[in-house]
Amino acid sequence: MPQSRRMSLVEAAANVAVGYGVAVVTQLMVFPMFGLATTLGQNLAIGANFTTVSLARSYVLRRGVRGVARVTAPQRPWASR
Repeated sequence: MPQSRRMSLVEAAANVAVGYGVAVVTQLMVFPMFGLATTLGQNLAIGANFTTVSLARSYVLRRGVRGVARVTAPQRPWASR
């Protein structure tokens, strides 16, 4: 059964939420290695910006792949869409 748009969004959001936490922790560890001094608030804001872009990217790619799969799938007149 194909994944609904709502469930695509739920999956993408869960994936991005975990990614956000990983990104912020990584920034806190890596930025100082490159001489970048940022506050926790700045790290959270940077992570939020990247998270927003990531969520949109994940959703659009998932729906795009679904659309391509639908167009390229063999037509079966007896199957419901």
